[in-house]
Amino acid sequence: MSAALEEFCGSVFWNDSYLARPDADLPVCFQQTVLVWVPLGFFWILAPWQLLPMCKSRAKKSSVTKLYIIKQILAALLVLTAVAELALAFVEDTEQNTVPAVKYTNPSLYIATWLLVLLIHEARRFCLRRDSGVLFCFWVLSLLCGILPFQSLVRRALQEPISDLPRFILFFISYGLQLLLFLVSGFSDVAPETKEMRKKNPEVTASFLSSITFEWYSSIVLKGYRKPLEIEDIWELKDKDRTQALSTAFEKNMKTALQKAQAELEKRKHKKRRQKVDLDHGNMTKAQSQDILVLEEKQPKKKKKKGDEGDSGPHGDYARGWLMKTLGKTYRRNLMLAVAFKVVHDALVFVSPQLLKLLIAFVSNEDSFAWQGYLYAILLFLTAVIQSLCLQQHFSLCFQLGINVRASLIAAIYKKSLTMSGATRKESTVGETVNLMSADAQRFMDLANFIHQLWSCPLQIILSIVFLWGELGPSVLAGLAVMVLLIPINALLVAKAKTIQVRNMKNKDERMKIMTEILNGIKILKLFAWEPSFEKRINGIRAHELKNLLNFSYLQSVSVFVFTCAPFLVSLASFAVYVLVDENNILDAQKAFTAISLFNVLRFPMAMLPMVLSSVVQANVSTARLERYLSGENLDTSAIYHNTIPGSAVRFSEATFSWEQDSSPAIRDVTLDIAPGSLVAVVGAVGSGKSSLVSAMLGEMENIKGHVNIQGSLAYVPQQAWIQNATLKDNILFGSELDEARYQQVLKACALLPDLKLLPAGDQTEIGEKGINLSGGQKQRVSLARAVYSNADIYVLDDPLSAVDAHVGKYLFEHVLGPKGLLQNKTRILVTHGISFLPQVDNIVVLAAGAVTEHGSYSNLLANKGAFAQFLNLYGNQEEDVSEKNTTAVGLAGGEEQSDDDLEPFVEEGSEDVVTMTLKREASIHRRQLSHRLSKKSTSSWKKAKEEPPKKVKGQKLIEKETVETGKVKFSMYLRYLRAVGLCYSFWIAMGYVGEYVAYVGTSLWLSAWTDDAQRYLNQTYPTEQRDLRIGVFGALGVSQALFLLFATILSARGSVRASRVMHQQLLSNILRVPMSFFDTTPTGRIVNRFAKDIFTVDETIPMSFRSWLSCFMGIISTLVMICLATPYFALIIIPLSIFYYFVLRFYVSTSRQLRRLDSVTRSPIYSHFGETVSGLSVIRAYGHQERFLQHNEAIMDINQKSVYSWIISNRWLAIRLEFVGSLVVFFSALLAVISKGTLEGGIVGLSVSSALSVTQTLNWLVRTSSELETNIVAVERVHEYTKVKNEAPWVTGKRPPHGWPSKGEIQFIDYKVRYRPELDLVLQGITCNIGSTEKVGVVGRTGAGKSSLTNCLFRVLEAAGGKIIIDEVDIATIGLHDLRKNLTIIPQDPVLFTGTLRMNLDPFDQYSDEEVWKALELAHLKTYVQGHPEGLLHTLSEGGENLSVGQRQLVCLARALLRKAKILILDEATAAVDLETDHLIQTTIRSEFADCTVLTIAHRLHTIMDSNRVMVLQAGQIVEFDSPEELLQKQGIFSAMAKDAGITNTESTAL
Repeated sequence: MSAALEEFCGSVFWNDSYLARPDADLPVCFQQTVLVWVPLGFFWILAPWQLLPMCKSRAKKSSVTKLYIIKQILAALLVLTAVAELALAFVEDTEQNTVPAVKYTNPSLYIATWLLVLLIHEARRFCLRRDSGVLFCFWVLSLLCGILPFQSLVRRALQEPISDLPRFILFFISYGLQLLLFLVSGFSDVAPETKEMRKKNPEVTASFLSSITFEWYSSIVLKGYRKPLEIEDIWELKDKDRTQALSTAFEKNMKTALQKAQAELEKRKHKKRRQKVDLDHGNMTKAQSQDILVLEEKQPKKKKKKGDEGDSGPHGDYARGWLMKTLGKTYRRNLMLAVAFKVVHDALVFVSPQLLKLLIAFVSNEDSFAWQGYLYAILLFLTAVIQSLCLQQHFSLCFQLGINVRASLIAAIYKKSLTMSGATRKESTVGETVNLMSADAQRFMDLANFIHQLWSCPLQIILSIVFLWGELGPSVLAGLAVMVLLIPINALLVAKAKTIQVRNMKNKDERMKIMTEILNGIKILKLFAWEPSFEKRINGIRAHELKNLLNFSYLQSVSVFVFTCAPFLVSLASFAVYVLVDENNILDAQKAFTAISLFNVLRFPMAMLPMVLSSVVQANVSTARLERYLSGENLDTSAIYHNTIPGSAVRFSEATFSWEQDSSPAIRDVTLDIAPGSLVAVVGAVGSGKSSLVSAMLGEMENIKGHVNIQGSLAYVPQQAWIQNATLKDNILFGSELDEARYQQVLKACALLPDLKLLPAGDQTEIGEKGINLSGGQKQRVSLARAVYSNADIYVLDDPLSAVDAHVGKYLFEHVLGPKGLLQNKTRILVTHGISFLPQVDNIVVLAAGAVTEHGSYSNLLANKGAFAQFLNLYGNQEEDVSEKNTTAVGLAGGEEQSDDDLEPFVEEGSEDVVTMTLKREASIHRRQLSHRLSKKSTSSWKKAKEEPPKKVKGQKLIEKETVETGKVKFSMYLRYLRAVGLCYSFWIAMGYVGEYVAYVGTSLWLSAWTDDAQRYLNQTYPTEQRDLRIGVFGALGVSQALFLLFATILSARGSVRASRVMHQQLLSNILRVPMSFFDTTPTGRIVNRFAKDIFTVDETIPMSFRSWLSCFMGIISTLVMICLATPYFALIIIPLSIFYYFVLRFYVSTSRQLRRLDSVTRSPIYSHFGETVSGLSVIRAYGHQERFLQHNEAIMDINQKSVYSWIISNRWLAIRLEFVGSLVVFFSALLAVISKGTLEGGIVGLSVSSALSVTQTLNWLVRTSSELETNIVAVERVHEYTKVKNEAPWVTGKRPPHGWPSKGEIQFIDYKVRYRPELDLVLQGITCNIGSTEKVGVVGRTGAGKSSLTNCLFRVLEAAGGKIIIDEVDIATIGLHDLRKNLTIIPQDPVLFTGTLRMNLDPFDQYSDEEVWKALELAHLKTYVQGHPEGLLHTLSEGGENLSVGQRQLVCLARALLRKAKILILDEATAAVDLETDHLIQTTIRSEFADCTVLTIAHRLHTIMDSNRVMVLQAGQIVEFDSPEELLQKQGIFSAMAKDAGITNTESTAL
C-alpha cells in the first residue's frame, strides 16, 4: 500500500524517525494524500444529500442576499486557485519529463469539490435554513487538516529558501479563502422573504454554528436579563412542533395500535370465559356440560355484556400495551437522532481517561518530548468540546421529545373527554381526569428526558469495565462483585418506593377531589359553618399522605447512601485486591488515576440507572391510567338516526334507554312522533324521566333497544345553565359569526337588554367560571339566548323557565318559545313544570316512571280525565270554569298582549352574588355614557377599545390576571422554607454535607500519596504494613464520607416532611377562613393549582433540589481546592473563569426563572378550560362544537408549549457555555501540568486533571440546581401568597352568645348600612325594622334592590358599614362567625352536595342520632327514596350529588335545615328547579315544621309569600313598604303592581 502511495507522490509516505525528535513533522506524501483525502471523502459522501432541495419541483427559490454573493465569490476564487494549480502541473510536465500523479489528482479533486460547493450554496436557496451543516463541518475538517502542512511549510520557509514558490503562494491563498468561508458560514443567512419568519422564530433560519451553540437564543436571554419576559416576547413554535401537527400524527398511530390491543383484549376475555365455563362444569358429565354450553349460547346477549362490564369496571381488564408503541412510532425520527448523538458522546467519554493516562506517563517520563504534552492537552480540550456539543444536541432532542409527548397526550385526553360515553365518564371524576392531564402526562415528559439512559447506562458500564480490566486486570472483578451486590438492594428499594407511590397517588386524588368540592361549595360551607369538619377530613388524608412521603424519603436516603458508597466501595475493593493479590502489583499514578476517572465515568450511569428505572416505574403506573382512560368506550350514538322522514322532526321508535349498560332503563318503550315546527311540552313529577328523555335525544345515554330519528340541527338549553368563562357576547355567539341585527333581536327577546345595562361593560363583561357573576335567572337566559342565536332546526329546552321569575317567564314564553315567539317556526321540545303555558302548546307528553302515559293536546288530555287532568285539578286552582281560568291566567286577550309588548320586561330576581352587586355598584357611574356606546359597538371596534386601556370599565374584568411574580425570588422565601424545616435541622444537614466533602478530599489526597509510593519504593519490595495502612485509612475515609451523607439525608427527610405539613396546614386553614369575595374573584382552578402543583413541589421537588444543590456546591469547591493544591498557578485562572461563569449565570437565571413562571401561568388555562369542557359536555356535543373546543385547546396548549420549549433551549444555551468553561478548566490544568513538568509527581497531576475532568458536569449541575431551586421555591412563594390573604372575622370570639340562643328569634335592624368594598356605594342604605318572634316575613323587590344582601348581612358574609343587627338582644357583630352561623338556618337557592355519604351531607359533625336524621328525611319526603337504597343513610353521593335529580338535591337541603331546627330560617327561594308537586311539599313542610320559628323568605314568585304575616318591599337598598300582604294590595304601591304582573288579585289565589 505505502509503496504504491510513494510512487503516486514521488516521495516517502511514512517514516517513524520523523516523529522521534523534538521538532517532529509529518512526511510530505502523508500530508498530500491522507490529510487532503480525509476531508474530501467526508464531503463527497454527504454532499449529494445537500443537493436534494434542488430536485423538489415545488420548492420556491429565495432571493439573493449579500452573504450569498460573498460565499459564491469566495468559492469561485477557490475554483480559480485549483485551476491555477492544475495549470501549473501541466506547465511543469512540458518542461521536465515526469510530474508525480498527485499534482494532477489533487487540483482536479479540488476543482470538482469547489464546484460542488458552488452548487450546494445555490441548492440551499430552496431551504429555509440557507446554511449547510455538512459544509460547515467540511470547512472545520479541512482547516484542521490544513494546519499541519501550513506549519511545516512555514517552518521550511524559515529554515531554507522556498523551492516551489507558486505552489507555496497558492496553498496560502486557498487556505485563507477557506478560513474566510468558514467565518462567513458562521453567520445566519436570512433572505428578505423569511425576515418575518425570523422575527417569529430565528431558529428556522439560524446558521449551523448558531444552531449547535444555540447562539440564536442569546437575544432572548439578553431581553430576559433586562426586563422580566412576557409571553409575547417568546418565539413561536415551529410548525412541526405545534399541538395540531403532533396530535394528528399521534392519533393516526394510536388508531392502529389500539385496534391490535383491543383484539388482544377480546382474546383474553374469551379465554377467561372458557376457563370459567370449564371450572363451573368441571364436575358434571360430558352430556350435561354440553347442555349447559348450549344454554349459555341461547341466553340473550344482555347477560354476556353484563359479564364484560364486570371485567372492564374500574379495576377490570382494558386494552393495554399500546401506548408506548404508539409514542415510539410517532417520534421515531427524534429517537434515532438522539441515539446517534449519544453514541458519539459515550465513545468520547472513554477517550479522556486514555489521554489522562498518556499525560501522566508524559509527566513521569523524563525523556518525553514537550510537543507530546501540548498535543495531549489540546486533544483533551477538543474531546471535551465535541463531547459537550453532542451531549447538548442529544438533550435538546430528548427534552423536545418530552414536551411533544406531553402535548400529544394532553390533546388525546382532551379529545377523548369529548367523545367519552356516560359509563366511562362516571368512572373518573373531573378531578381525576385533570390529574391525568397534569400529573401523568408530566410523568411521561420526565421519562422522555432520560429514556435513552436505559441503553446508554448499561453501555457505559460495560465499556468502563472493559477499560478497567485493561488497567487492573482481574482485580476489577472484586469491584464488579460489589456493584452486582448493590443491584438487588436497589431493586428492592425501587419496588418498595413504587408501592408507596401508588398509595400516595390515591391519597392525592382523594384529597384533590374533596378540595375541589370544598371550593365549589364554599358558600354552603360558610353559611352552615361546616369548615372545621371538612378541614378535619382533608387533614386526615394529608396525614396519610405525609406518612407515606416520609417512608418514601427514608427509602430515598438509603438508596442515595448506597449510591454514594458504590463508586468508592468499588475502587476500594479493586485497589485492595489488586495490591493484595500479588507482591509485584504496585499501584502507580497511571493505573490509579485512569482507574479513578473511569470509576467517575461509572458514577453517572450508575446513579442515573435507578432514577431512570424509578421514572419508568412511575410512567408505568401512569401508562396504565392513561391506557384505561384512552381506550374507554366512546359515546355510542348509533341509536340516533338522521334519516329524512317527511312530516316528522323527531321520532322515537320503541326507544328504551338507560344511564349505564346494565342498570334499569330510565326510559321505557317510548314511541313519539314530533311534527316539524310544533311546540311540545313534556311534563311529569320529579324523577319521572323528563331529563332522561332529553339526554336520550342528545345521544348521552346507553341504548337498549329502539332508536330515535332526528332531522336537522339541534340546540339545547340544559336545566342547569352552563356558562363559559368568556365575555357575555362570546357566550351567546358560541363560536358563530356575529350578525348584529339578529344578535340584538335575540337579546331583546331573551330579556337581556336590562341586564346589559346593569353589567359594567355591557355584553363585553367577562363572566366568571361557572357564570359566577350572573344570577341564576341571568345564566338561564344567556343559555337560552345562545340556543336562539344558533338558529338550529330543533330546540330541546330542559326546563329553561324554572330559574326565572314568573313575569319574566311569561315574557320569554311569548317572545321566544310560544306560538308568536322568535322560534315559532322551529320544532320545540319543552320540559316544564309551569302549568300556565300548557294551554298554548301544540302537544303535551305526560311521563311517569320513564314511560309515556298519555299525550295529546291540552283540551284532549283534560277531556280524558286521566292522570294529567287530576294533576291539574290539584294545582290548577280550578275554582272557576277551566277555559275561563285559562284565558285569564295566560292572558290571551289581545289588548293585554299589546300592552305587554310595549313594556320592557322586568329583569327578574336572582340570587345576587357578592360580585354581581359589586359590579353593579361600580358600574352605576359609568353606565350612562357606556350603555349607549357599547350597544352599537361591533366586535372589531371593541378590539380597538381594548388597545386604549383608559376606556376599560372598572369591574369589567372580573377575574384578575394571575399574578406572575417577577424579578428575583426573595431570599426570605428560602428562609421561610428553612424555618418550616426547622433551623436546627437545617444547620445539621449542612454540617453533614460539609463532613462528607472533607472526607472526600481526604480520600483523594491519600490516594495521591499512595500512588507516589510506587516511585519511592521503585526497586525495593513494598512493605506490607505500609500497604495495610494505605488500604485501611483509604477505607475508613470512604466509609465516613458515606455515613455523613446518610446522616444528612435522613435528617433532611424528616425536616422536609415537617415543612410540608406546616405549609399545607397554613394554606388550608387560611383558605377556609378567607371571606366569600375572595372566591368570587379567584377562579377555582387557580386555588386548586396551589393545592395540587405547588404543594406537590413543596412535598417532593424542593427537598430534592436543596440536597442536590448542596452536594454540587460542595463538590465544586472541593475539586477546585484539589487542583490548586497540585498547581497553585491555577488559582489565577479560576478568577477570570469564575467571573465568566457568574455572568452567564446571572443572565440565564433571570430568564429561566421567568420562563418557568410563565409555564405555570400558561398551564392553568389548559386545566380550567378542560374542567369547563367536561362540565359542559352535553351542551358542546348537542351543538356539535367539539371541533371548535379542540382547536381552542390546541391554541392554549401551544402557548404553554412555547414557554416550555423556550425554557428547554435556555438550559441548553447555558449548558454549552458552561461546559466550555469546564473544558477550559481541563485544558489549563493539563497545560499547567505540562509546563511545570519537572517539579511535579505523577500522583498529584493525575489527581488534578482527573478532578478537572469531573468538574464540567458538576459546574453544569450547580447552575441547573440553583435555577431549579429558585424556580421551585416559587411554589413556597405562591403558597405563602395565599396564606397571607386577609381573613374574615374570627370563628369564635371571647364573647359567646348565651346557651340556646336565639331562643325567641327576634331580629332588629338598626339603621343598617352595608357596602361590598370600601370604595363602593352603599347597597343597603340604612335599614331599620323589627321582625317579631315566629313572624313569617316575605322579602320582595326588583333585581339589585338588595334582597340577597340582606341574607348575606344576617350571616355576616358582608360586614356592616354602619348600624347593627340585633338578634335576641345580641349584637351579631360582637360574636364569632360560627356562633352566629351555627344558630341560623338557610335553605340556599342552589342545592350544593358533597361527595360522601348522605349522612355526612346532612350532619358532617355527627351531632345528631340516626333517629333524628331519619325523622328529618321523612319530613323532607326523602325517606322512601333513601330506604330504597341498600346502604340507607350511608348511600354515597357522587361528585356534586350528580346521582340525585335536582329536585331531590333540593329536598336534601330541606332535610339539612330540618335537622338543624334553628329559631331563624332564611329561605332563599329555592323553588326554581322543582315541579309543582315538590314545591307544594316543601312549602307545606316549612309551614308546619317551622311554625314556631322566624322565617324570612326571599321570594321570586309572589305566590309563595302571599300567606306571610308581613311583606318587606325593598327598592335601591331601602325599605319602601313593610306591611301585611292584604294591606299592601289595597295600597296602590310597588307591591300591588308586582302582584298584578304575576296575575294575583287577592291573597286567596295563592294555591298556585
